[in-house]
Amino acid sequence: MNHPYPLSQKTVVITGASSGVGRAAALAFAEAGAHVVLAARRQDALEEVAKECRTKGIEAEVVVTDVGDPQAMKTLAAQAIERFGGIDVWINNAGVGAVGEFTDTPIAAHERVIRTNLLGYINGAYAVLPHFKERQAGVLINTLSVGAWAPAPYSVAYSASKFGLRGFSEALRAELSHHEGIHVCDVFPAFLDTPGIAHAGNYTGREIKPIGPLSDPRRVAQAMVRLALQPRDAVTVGAAASAVKWGHGLAPGLVSSLLARGVQAYLRKAPPVRKTAGNLFEPASGPARIDGHYGGVKARNVVVPLAAGLALLGAGMWALSRKGGR
Repeated sequence: MNHPYPLSQKTVVITGASSGVGRAAALAFAEAGAHVVLAARRQDALEEVAKECRTKGIEAEVVVTDVGDPQAMKTLAAQAIERFGGIDVWINNAGVGAVGEFTDTPIAAHERVIRTNLLGYINGAYAVLPHFKERQAGVLINTLSVGAWAPAPYSVAYSASKFGLRGFSEALRAELSHHEGIHVCDVFPAFLDTPGIAHAGNYTGREIKPIGPLSDPRRVAQAMVRLALQPRDAVTVGAAASAVKWGHGLAPGLVSSLLARGVQAYLRKAPPVRKTAGNLFEPASGPARIDGHYGGVKARNVVVPLAAGLALLGAGMWALSRKGGR
């Protein structure tokens, strides 16, 4: 199969490639003609993705990797370079979550979230940047989320990791600004219909589901492909993400309070379930897929009123603050 320039024959490393956004990204880059190196903790799921990618006419390599292990990430980079001669794009995407009241969630769960979501990205950058500097070229893409702008009550460690990632990316981008061929790009998706929440540690004792509106993770994958072709500092995927970002920026206290109340109201009504560590300490079992199949309200149906509501909320708070300051 022939692929058009410029991603044809390029090499892309993707962590968290077994499901969700990572799996969608693997297929999107394969469709664009790039060879892919797929990393996650679960080999059988990675082999499934690799097999599907190879049907696009490209080569796919599987490297079982725990991103929280710095040596494992160095090994991932070394194997990709040995197999394909170099790395053109590195995507830090692996992520986990733990939902529950802060002190009801084991400290080990909080630590695991930080180790995967924040230190895992640092480990990835540390492994690939010497190679990028040697070549004076490369694109590092970090998957953040709307959670990097607005806090997620009852997911404290997740919020800490995502806020930390935003600072990490911004500082690293500034440090590398004199390397014109090296780019650090951030992707901020809205709420996604992936298996992520089903795989999360759940210490609430209640059934948990993602907050709507939900967007298709393939949109994030396509944004990553565009960043690989035309790097930018940051892109927001989905109007809901932009609405939350600006709403929280204008009225942070109120938006955070409303988010917390919304979670509390949901948990009071949600069906009881047993508490679980999910995939925090071992890979998730069961089918690995792109979609979470949650259905329900989709982004296109409610994103306009959501954005309008948050914009009005922020504008109202700004007007009140101006009036009070006189």
